[in-house]
Amino acid sequence: MKKDTHSTYSMPTIEDFNPHSQIKKADLLPDPESRLDSMENKEKPILNSNIPFRDLTSPESKRESIHQLIDKLDVETSIRYQRTIEDTYCNVYSYDYCHFCKVYLPTVWWKEEALEKVLDGQEVEAVFEETVDRIYSSAIHDWFLEWGESFGWKRMFSVDEMQSQVNENGGVGIICAKRKIKGLSGHIVPVVPETDLHQAYRENGLVVYPLQSQAGKENYNYFSEVRKDWWNDELYSSHVFYYHE
Repeated sequence: MKKDTHSTYSMPTIEDFNPHSQIKKADLLPDPESRLDSMENKEKPILNSNIPFRDLTSPESKRESIHQLIDKLDVETSIRYQRTIEDTYCNVYSYDYCHFCKVYLPTVWWKEEALEKVLDGQEVEAVFEETVDRIYSSAIHDWFLEWGESFGWKRMFSVDEMQSQVNENGGVGIICAKRKIKGLSGHIVPVVPETDLHQAYRENGLVVYPLQSQAGKENYNYFSEVRKDWWNDELYSSHVFYYHE
């Protein structure tokens, strides 16, 4: 999304990368009005029994169910993810993808006062625009560095390594980039398991452009080479790679 107004994080140092025992998810309840054929209620999880969750039984079942999920979300044509004059919805699609993969990625996050109470061990209810507000891609970049490990995310430094883990284990990969200009859109994209039809791009046997799925200015169910190493674009000040089993 363009309006990256929720960038209130101070960047942690490497010594700060430790899980915080008090932090909790900021999740709103699923809503039947949050739908693939609607532009409304994007901040809420989709309530639709026809959308498959990732099957955690085995690596094979994880991979197969991920591809079923990508087909069902159908980012290329679903109204929920189509760009508007004001916005694009990479964060909404990435949230939905992670939600149905049974992995936590925020689409809303605690406001400052609520976060202080949560970290103090108090019970705080997630109430939209009161205790939580939308979080966009540049702020999610900082969220990963500050809170990702607390929710099971592992930082990686190679797209080849991440693609290998996603392929082998049916895990969830994320690339997230932060814009240089505050208030403008960053970008966030899932890295997905390869198939016979859809492959990462390799040079000398190493993944250069992983297999990804995205909403954005253009939406792709699957892509790799078409956007090259977009995360290294001069628009972005920083990028991170994260993986979740």
